[in-house]
Amino acid sequence: MNDKRTAAAGGDAGSPRHVSAARDADAASAAVVFGDAWRYAPAPEARDHVKIAPRYDLFIGGAWRAPASGRYLDSISPSTEEKLCEFAEASEQDVDLAVQAARTAYEKRWSRLRPLDRGKYIYRIARAIQEKARELAIVESLDGGKPIKESRDVDLPLAAAHFFYHAGWADKLEHAFPGRRPRPLGVAGQVIPWNFPLLMAAWKLAPALAAGNTCVLKPAETTPLTALLLAKIIEEADLPPGVVNVVTGAGATGAAVVGHPGVDKIAFTGSTEVGKRIQRALAGTGKRLTLELGGKAANIVFEDAPLDQAVEGIIRGIFFNQGHVCCAGSRLLVEESVHDALLHKLRERMATLRVGDPLDKNTDVGAINSRAQLEKIQDLVASGEREGAARFTPRCALPERGYWFAPTLFTGVAQSHRIAREEIFGPVLSVLTFRTPEEAIEKANNTMYGLSAGVWTAKGSKSFWVAQRLRAGVVWANTFNKFDPSAPFGGYKESGFGREGGRQGLLAYLEVD
Repeated sequence: MNDKRTAAAGGDAGSPRHVSAARDADAASAAVVFGDAWRYAPAPEARDHVKIAPRYDLFIGGAWRAPASGRYLDSISPSTEEKLCEFAEASEQDVDLAVQAARTAYEKRWSRLRPLDRGKYIYRIARAIQEKARELAIVESLDGGKPIKESRDVDLPLAAAHFFYHAGWADKLEHAFPGRRPRPLGVAGQVIPWNFPLLMAAWKLAPALAAGNTCVLKPAETTPLTALLLAKIIEEADLPPGVVNVVTGAGATGAAVVGHPGVDKIAFTGSTEVGKRIQRALAGTGKRLTLELGGKAANIVFEDAPLDQAVEGIIRGIFFNQGHVCCAGSRLLVEESVHDALLHKLRERMATLRVGDPLDKNTDVGAINSRAQLEKIQDLVASGEREGAARFTPRCALPERGYWFAPTLFTGVAQSHRIAREEIFGPVLSVLTFRTPEEAIEKANNTMYGLSAGVWTAKGSKSFWVAQRLRAGVVWANTFNKFDPSAPFGGYKESGFGREGGRQGLLAYLEVD
């Protein structure tokens, strides 16, 4: 186990095999200049007030039910490998009960409720998330491995914001689609990933509820805890029984939700491979479907860009979230004339990143979500070295236990390299160069994905010119990974279809005549 973590960290800091770019003067000077200057005393967030139950059942029909099979899975903290709790593994029988409860709640209560009153319930959930934000942020970091400052300052405020935003739409749907008659679809089955557990739950539940649907939510098996705590919030908010049901488990549970004939709409966020399987399974069933899948986002830096600002955007886009974002900027396209200057700044900045305890408020890069994900990252990084790219990993001491991978940068990357084509979902950045805007656009679009992209330039006209030509659902200009519940989010090509957020996201949960 320790050997694997050492390899993930880049091995011996002086090893030419693992730190192939350490011979660069830039990298060496960065290690010297920043090696001692950025040491912080530990500042862990207290967790003694956070109550995690030893076991969690399924939330079905407004009550907590043991799984029909009697089987439970372990929730493991990726930063310490400690067992946090046990959670129920829902079977097809449990999913059937959840769908029946959702159908009953839809037909007898939720769809008949005044839209204004539906909005009040959603507001109540939003306020409860704000009140419990500290506890939820700690659990999110414990269960998923992301730094507490990301959970606290990004995930929790955005989760509450999505409920607040959609609560406001609940009684205004006819204004969202003037001259048309919006109606809810019925029961929505929602399957969410492990990278933003609570935020993805809010992202899916809030618009569905505002539109008048009821929900069966299935969280990822490696990060079920905040979805279960959200179920407790929903219980305390006195939503009618069955309006929201939470069924935990592994892939078989998700497949049962997707395949249940009583579900009218499926919303899935996850891998492209699973998304394709879902699309094939639903073909001809008449179910509505939205998919938010993988990405290989290009961050394009032009010679007139504010380089210091660009470096911070690059760091935030790939390293602060361990690359655990489908829209992570894992491909960096740099204009040749500023390549050396940008790489110098980027390596210096990487040398200051602090990897470690997710609950430490100084931590920049937390733990990898699971052993399986760590092994995937290691495999792809090894392929980059085999294919001839030059690797730079700053000197970095990693914790003895848990799943860790130090921030890593590859230069000399070709379009054909696996690290330039495949979604890594780890803190690994591939750097390519271009000479003209046309070449940058061609390289950025040369991927099966099309979820997001970034453009860095001092010229607003160039930002718009490039954005119009990129085949990406979201394009950020002089920033990266900024989200707002009023802005639609989604992709092209194998990054999925449909939009979440804004009026477009509401439309995905409505029949509009």
